[in-house]
Amino acid sequence: MTRMWVVSGLMLALVGCSRIETRPNPQDEDTLFGSNVPLIKAPAKDRCAAHGKSSVRASCDDARYLGTEYTRRLSVGDDVCIEGGYGDEPGPSCNARAAVIDTGPNGVKLEIRSARPDSRWFKSEMRHAWYEEGALVDLYLAERGY
Repeated sequence: MTRMWVVSGLMLALVGCSRIETRPNPQDEDTLFGSNVPLIKAPAKDRCAAHGKSSVRASCDDARYLGTEYTRRLSVGDDVCIEGGYGDEPGPSCNARAAVIDTGPNGVKLEIRSARPDSRWFKSEMRHAWYEEGALVDLYLAERGY
């Protein structure tokens, strides 16, 4: 009987110490390349807030809404332009293309697929990074001049 209590107590201790994580971990090891996948965080300051009460603020808020909707609708397999037109179909003006390879509650994992020689992403093909939603929305705003 005592042995049963000891075994039961150990099992309860083990169950209490274990935790099942259900959300993606942006610091997961990328087993294909053997390195940590970086997390690109959203900026601390909202670009639209910098415009205060000016007439530009309303159009910036509209653009932020569109960028947020675009980012939230991305799904695995989608191709995106990560430089030179984020939010638009990757066309001839796109300097760097990426593919969505995973999504999470507040993030998108992108893999750089191709980049022009004049792009900051040149020689970065096949690299992965998690982007917080706010980081991609900020990119959307920056590419539209806000």
